[in-house]
Amino acid sequence: MAQVQLVVKTLKRLLKQQGLNYKDVADAIGLSEASVKRIFSEGSFSLDRLDAICGLMELELSDLFSEVKKQQHRISQLTEDQEKQLVANEGLFIVANSVLNRWDFETIQAVYQFTDHELIQHLAQLDRLKLIELQPGNRIKLIVDRNFNWIKYGPIQRFFEQRMQAEFLQSRFNQPGEKRVFVNGMISRSSNRLLQEKIIRLVDEFNERHSIDEELPIEERFGSSMLIAIRHWEPEFFEKKRNRPDTRRF
Repeated sequence: MAQVQLVVKTLKRLLKQQGLNYKDVADAIGLSEASVKRIFSEGSFSLDRLDAICGLMELELSDLFSEVKKQQHRISQLTEDQEKQLVANEGLFIVANSVLNRWDFETIQAVYQFTDHELIQHLAQLDRLKLIELQPGNRIKLIVDRNFNWIKYGPIQRFFEQRMQAEFLQSRFNQPGEKRVFVNGMISRSSNRLLQEKIIRLVDEFNERHSIDEELPIEERFGSSMLIAIRHWEPEFFEKKRNRPDTRRF
């Protein structure tokens, strides 16, 4: 990731953590909200403006650059072999998911049935995989990027498709905290691209909320999953009813 992009992402995260928005930034640096959005989009910050934004958050420029430096040394993705190791061991996978949600040793043990020895073994393996640093006193330092992603079509995603996807969808999605929407219609290629861009922004928002909510007590956070999908698709029985196959390619 380019340095400027990393600075912008870090700024956005820090602003959201303090409940600040573009309007607050605009008021602080004496520009219109539209101008601030453009600056963030282009990454065209002067040092004076960066300093003013940091001042709004009661931070020094050095604090911002320190946060950026921390992100540079974090991994954003594992290798195929590393992902295979996670899915090959259910206990290890559970512990990996827990530490990615910023759980500490005591919380993991309070929720799951691991002896001290078992949990330390799993954490030591995650240390070797470079997901964490296992520190003295069984303290866990997560060393992955906040926008950490699994490999596209890699072992973790295949594991989800084979073992978890059907289970996830076995719900009426009518309970508190649940929502499922299915819509159908005919849209153009450009509309499809626009919707895909919105999906990416929604995923970014999910990751940002995950990051912000890490500051809350564990009792106030709930394991949550979000599945979003869009594709050119027609049910099989629709296809069978066609006079001629739809051979168009999207």
